[in-house]
Amino acid sequence: MLKIDEKAALVVIDVQKGFDDEAWWGKRNNPSCEANIGLLLDAWESTGRPIVLVRHDSTSEGSPLRPEKSGNALKVGIEGRNHDVFVTKSVHSSFHGKPDLHGWLKARGISQLVITGIATNICCETTTRVAGDLGYDVLFTVDATHAFDRKGPDGHVVTADEFTRSTVATLDGEFARVVRTADVVAGVRERALAHA
Repeated sequence: MLKIDEKAALVVIDVQKGFDDEAWWGKRNNPSCEANIGLLLDAWESTGRPIVLVRHDSTSEGSPLRPEKSGNALKVGIEGRNHDVFVTKSVHSSFHGKPDLHGWLKARGISQLVITGIATNICCETTTRVAGDLGYDVLFTVDATHAFDRKGPDGHVVTADEFTRSTVATLDGEFARVVRTADVVAGVRERALAHA
């Protein structure tokens, strides 16, 4: 059973409407991503654990995530959810946004993070790498993230599933523990029952 700290923060990264634009991003994997994030949010809300929502305010020309575009908004099911802090960023790591996430977490004595969101191998992986280097106990909830197919400079398309496998192999045991939603939710419930 996973041990989930009473103060473990759920970090929900860039679950924004603009990522539904397949013409811009390419094909995605893991159609269960958003539903799994919803299960995690339900578990965190029901136990009063801290929730961090993160939004990417793109500065890239034409990006559907630019602040003035409708795609910048959080997706239905995420928008309007309870949260303790809302971080905006224009780079890959949630630790390089506003307000200062590291400072916010440290001020509250939070040492464990559960990472979810979009995209597996970009903003979620980058945030996880920084968090690991900062000394946090990071749980990377892989089935509550998704990636996109992407063409490399040689013209070869790397699939979303291939990116996910690479991220898992890179992060697990080095920057984080790679886990699944059901195990995290079970750990939250077990802890709640133990304190009931």
